[in-house]
Amino acid sequence: MSESLAGRAASEASVARPTWSVAGVRPGRTERPTNTAEVAQIMRDAAAAGESVIPTGAGTKLDWGNPPTSADVLLDLSALDGVREHAAGDLIATVGAGTPLSRLKEHVATAGQRLALDETIAGATVGGTLAANTSGPLRMLAGTMRDLLIGVTIVRADGVVAKAGGKVVKNVAGYDVGKLLVGSMGTLAVVTEATFRLHPVPQTRRWVTVAARDASHAAELARAVLHSQTVPAALEVDATGDGIEVAVLVEGRPEGVAGRTAVLSGLLPGATVDEEPPESWGRYPWADMSSTHLGIKVTFRLSGLADVIEAAGELGLRGSAGAGVAYVAMPADQDLTEIQARLTRLREAALRHGGSAVVLDAPTSVKPQLDLWGPVPGLELMRRVKDEFDPDHRLSPGRFVGGI
Repeated sequence: MSESLAGRAASEASVARPTWSVAGVRPGRTERPTNTAEVAQIMRDAAAAGESVIPTGAGTKLDWGNPPTSADVLLDLSALDGVREHAAGDLIATVGAGTPLSRLKEHVATAGQRLALDETIAGATVGGTLAANTSGPLRMLAGTMRDLLIGVTIVRADGVVAKAGGKVVKNVAGYDVGKLLVGSMGTLAVVTEATFRLHPVPQTRRWVTVAARDASHAAELARAVLHSQTVPAALEVDATGDGIEVAVLVEGRPEGVAGRTAVLSGLLPGATVDEEPPESWGRYPWADMSSTHLGIKVTFRLSGLADVIEAAGELGLRGSAGAGVAYVAMPADQDLTEIQARLTRLREAALRHGGSAVVLDAPTSVKPQLDLWGPVPGLELMRRVKDEFDPDHRLSPGRFVGGI
């Protein structure tokens, strides 16, 4: 590392979080760059020294995924913070990867716009959300990060800076590298900036909520809503309490929302209508950074909702039934055999309906003894992509599926 950069990095590291670990593994040191050029220099120096690098933002999901096989440098991107450009007329915004998602939302809201992506973990950054591909109820309306991302600036493992996509929504030039990076857990490149397409903030929002008798009834209610002409923005099911609750979000102009809410009230006898979301709306059923539970993401076709709820059993689940994504919290203080048996039941149910069950987070005492990912189609292709982007496997080594 050059002398000037070494001095700057040492001073910056002192204000970073020196006690962070990555799924229980302590990094050798922390670097805290303030711009893309500094990230590139750190990556070049790490490449020359053969050091592994693990990018992070606010550290809210550092326990997700596999423990890294090596962690020489924790690359703290939290100083790459701020909205670089907000072209309100074009409905786009470019931000630093270290920008908290909430801050981006606050900024664009001043123009009556929003990034239609839920903040599922308080304090999560744009880069961390991109790396983990987290999303909440609004994924039914606007999709996930893959659908909202239109451009990125990245630093490759060898320190070369590259750009992909652009600053217009209808950009079809070249391969969409940005979408490839979404959900890659920081194993392909370091994202330093991202450009998103925005949506107008709806004038009115209403939540229509009803209790379901059982899993089959919840699935019946969900189908009725989705097959109607009410065009819901989100459809959530919460089976983590004493019963099962189905909640529907409708958005738009006041007169349109009033009409669609009336239709939903007819479809869902006994429903209540509120201007505020249910308490559980968009929240994982486990505490953030929990050390007491396994946090499991389950995906499935809508036709499998009842089956998946029944497979979760008394654990219950919560999530976007309209998009076929739900989450289960499994206590970790039980026999490992029972944990594995319950996980197997969830996976079998998800697989029957074209989905999967992935352990996002778990205590470090349990995680090494579990298959976090389950069956993964296309794993060999994913390994070849990793080899192309990071031939020496120095970026977040081992954190992703199949030890990528």
